[in-house]
Amino acid sequence: MFDFLDRYDLLGAFWGTVQLTVLSAIGSLIWGTVLAAMRVGPVPVMRGFGTAYVNIVRNIPLTVIILFTSLGLNQTLGVNLGASDFVTINFRLAVLGLSAYTATFVCEALRAGINTVPAGQAEAARALGLTFTQVLTLVILPQAFRAVMIPLANVLIALTKNTTVAAAIGVAEAALLMKKMIENEAQFLLISAVIGFGFVCLVLPTGLIFGWVGKKLAVKR
Repeated sequence: MFDFLDRYDLLGAFWGTVQLTVLSAIGSLIWGTVLAAMRVGPVPVMRGFGTAYVNIVRNIPLTVIILFTSLGLNQTLGVNLGASDFVTINFRLAVLGLSAYTATFVCEALRAGINTVPAGQAEAARALGLTFTQVLTLVILPQAFRAVMIPLANVLIALTKNTTVAAAIGVAEAALLMKKMIENEAQFLLISAVIGFGFVCLVLPTGLIFGWVGKKLAVKR
């Protein structure tokens, strides 16, 4: 019944999904943190940029962003992110698109965490002579991250599922393999069940682990 699995590299496809998820998670965490810092910062221009970026990018369909990275950045502007072959270029462009999109949700989660930190702590830090950057990195963000571990887990879970959109530009991951399998095999329901189970195996442990970590690191108020 599962003989069709011998003809396809299922583990390799899901490994591609894991790579997309991990690299995009790192990129979105870094960029999302920068955006959050902009949104709570004292410089009006940076606050305006952060607000505009989040409100615009998160309301654009992810498929449009992924297609833009391939058709717009690569084919029109010639951006290849240091790669030379088609497969690597599209993989890196997919990471870029996923990171740019997911960073908006990371930013909003972090901003909510920043708002949970008592204002008196920031005022006390400034009274000691710390700069805004020092207050943010040494006092505010460590507590904000602890407060939003579970929301960040939800963002990571959504990112894992959103990697399927990368199939639109030919990135070798689980959704693209599923498309090929359905086109060549007659077992549509079984193929869908196998791919769905694979995503459950990726997503469920993520939620459980982050939920446990979030409870352990929760800030006691």
